[in-house]
Amino acid sequence: MSIDPVSPDAAAGERPRVAVLFGGRSSEHAVSCVTAAGVLEAIDRTKYDVVPVGIARNGQWSLVSADPASWSLRSESLPEVAPGAESIVLSADSTGSELVAHSEGALPRSMGRIDVVFPVLHGPFGEDGTLQGMLEMADIRYVGAGVLASAVGMDKHYMKVVFESAGLKVGPYEVITDRQWEKDAQACLDRSAKLGFPLFVKPARGGSSVGISRVADVAGLRAAIEAARLHDPKIVVEAGIAGREIEVAVLQGRGTEDPRTSSPGEVAVQDGGHEWYDFEAKYVDGTAAQLSCPADLPEDITEQVRELAAAAFEAVGGEGLSRVDFFYTKDGELIINEINTMPGFTPISMYPQMWAKSGLPYTELIDELISLALARKTGLR
Repeated sequence: MSIDPVSPDAAAGERPRVAVLFGGRSSEHAVSCVTAAGVLEAIDRTKYDVVPVGIARNGQWSLVSADPASWSLRSESLPEVAPGAESIVLSADSTGSELVAHSEGALPRSMGRIDVVFPVLHGPFGEDGTLQGMLEMADIRYVGAGVLASAVGMDKHYMKVVFESAGLKVGPYEVITDRQWEKDAQACLDRSAKLGFPLFVKPARGGSSVGISRVADVAGLRAAIEAARLHDPKIVVEAGIAGREIEVAVLQGRGTEDPRTSSPGEVAVQDGGHEWYDFEAKYVDGTAAQLSCPADLPEDITEQVRELAAAAFEAVGGEGLSRVDFFYTKDGELIINEINTMPGFTPISMYPQMWAKSGLPYTELIDELISLALARKTGLR
């Protein structure tokens, strides 16, 4: 299912050089590192030269270990990209792009060309269009969604606006901006409570369940909003929806082909202290969540959810990959929850699992994503 990648920048006979970029400034720094561990372990080193580039929380770029074990979850601590003595910058001109190392008291030195960037950053300042804009300005190919799709996919407020405009059904919600909260917090609490309980309070531009709280009654609402505001001054409050959690993995089609969709999967959180699919269930407790793929759904619902996932991908202008999440209610409704334009690639992440169960193994999936990025033209598309 993979394409033979041909880099426009690589010399004849040379393997494309892939910069795997991870870490970053967001609260999902550790999740990005764990995702990078999965990619570094699975990428085909016989087809690609791989350059791991870590971004510390202070924004410094540096060359880091290519050993996946360095970035895997460890029992004693979460993985972290530490600032180094040498910084790396991505330089580009009409002849191509390269990595350049800078350190105090030394002349800059080239670390070689880069043909494509594989950014596995999660959250703001990486997944939200900011990095994608920088790469677009530098005319550098990269894996995944472009500027607009990344920004819309990161912001749970505008994501819902776009989905509604495209005719997709979303659940009831309220948005609380920083100005609204500072001006009249009680009014924000009152309109949120009208949605009914339970509620889910979320940073508008966050992911990986970081900063999200499930609120059972009005007494816990203010604290949940304050907790979410530690991660983002803009908050989305969503009404709890009783339904099965169904996910679909989407992969960009080749050329003019339509987006490809995996068999739908169902996430079931097992007993063990997890009321819902929280950070611990997603990334730490490997037994907390079980994926059933294909999900046990009526044939017409299976077809419908795959069509809706492709429609959501198209609605935001998706490229490369996305995971689209739905609720399937007892009344037979499919309500879209969100799209994730850079889903996790950890060993227990749902996106690669769904493709593996749909006939596209992990290494081939990564190869396909890089191939799509190399085949994609730079600039306006």
